[in-house]
Amino acid sequence: MTDFKKILIINPYGIGDVLFTTPVISNLRLAYPQATIAYLANARTADFLKFNPDIAQVFVYERDEFVGKLQKYLELYNNIKQQKFDVVFDFSLNSSFGFLSAACGIKKRVGLDYRKRGQFLTDRVPVLGFEDKHVVEYYLDLLRLLGIPVKPMTMKLDVPSQEIQWAEGWINGHNIDSKKPLIAVLPGGGASWGKAAKNKRWAAHKYAQLIDKIIENFDAAIILLGDQKEEELCREVVSLAHFPIHCAVGETSLLGLAALLMRAKAAIVNDGGPLHVAVAVGTKTVSIFGPVDPQVYGPNPMANHAVVQKHLPCQPCYRRFRMANCSHISCLSELSVEEVYRKVQSIL
Repeated sequence: MTDFKKILIINPYGIGDVLFTTPVISNLRLAYPQATIAYLANARTADFLKFNPDIAQVFVYERDEFVGKLQKYLELYNNIKQQKFDVVFDFSLNSSFGFLSAACGIKKRVGLDYRKRGQFLTDRVPVLGFEDKHVVEYYLDLLRLLGIPVKPMTMKLDVPSQEIQWAEGWINGHNIDSKKPLIAVLPGGGASWGKAAKNKRWAAHKYAQLIDKIIENFDAAIILLGDQKEEELCREVVSLAHFPIHCAVGETSLLGLAALLMRAKAAIVNDGGPLHVAVAVGTKTVSIFGPVDPQVYGPNPMANHAVVQKHLPCQPCYRRFRMANCSHISCLSELSVEEVYRKVQSIL
């Protein structure tokens, strides 16, 4: 096993993708206790990494801010080159980052080779897509490729004390009864899919019915979570529910969201980044999956988590990073409130 002193990890994608790399970080720290580990991520996920004690430095790459701006590319290039990294673990599936790593003089470039985009990698694992095993295992395959020992590790998200204090203040400020079980509900998610995010989301009226049922049977306090882009969706849930709901939609940072999820007894959420935030902070989850395979993109590990899916013959239809042309999304539209509620019962 090569003795690396300075390690760079590249993953410029969303919340779940970055959290899926945290078992890689933990294993690298175990194998190289004295090494410096840096990470290149997008601006949205950078805060998740800045508070990780195993990460010494975070480089921020925001694609829209770099388009047509040579100076920003040169600045990033110079910042990375100056660090003289021994190895890069590239999870981008993109030849541009392989080229950047080579140009920066990183001799060992390890990554996933998708559609022959790994031409600048020195060590590669060919992939056609993520199927049959969890994404975390695909990521850990890069360590196995180099003979680095791999131990089972859970996803990790360090939430700073100031965010935990903020969450406590928010809960106290909304007079939430501490004697009641606090259930977080996130009817949005799937932001990385853009306009197609609706294909990951269970209907708002069904979320409202589910909330009513939970309050009736468990006397629970419900906190609705989401970002500013999901305010209209969440207002619809609130308007359709018959019981009061505590709403923090659009009021939290990502780490604030994580802090509120830490306080919840359970989270009910669609397939997407917030699910993995809940898993990473140790909150039980009920996750709703439609086109995507939960064995590949679901909670990791599965203990203390329940997945709901319709098990139609066409599921999953998202394969090899592409979704089938489907106009009805029956896997979600036919999923009943009772089916989801039974899963909620199983973890409460």
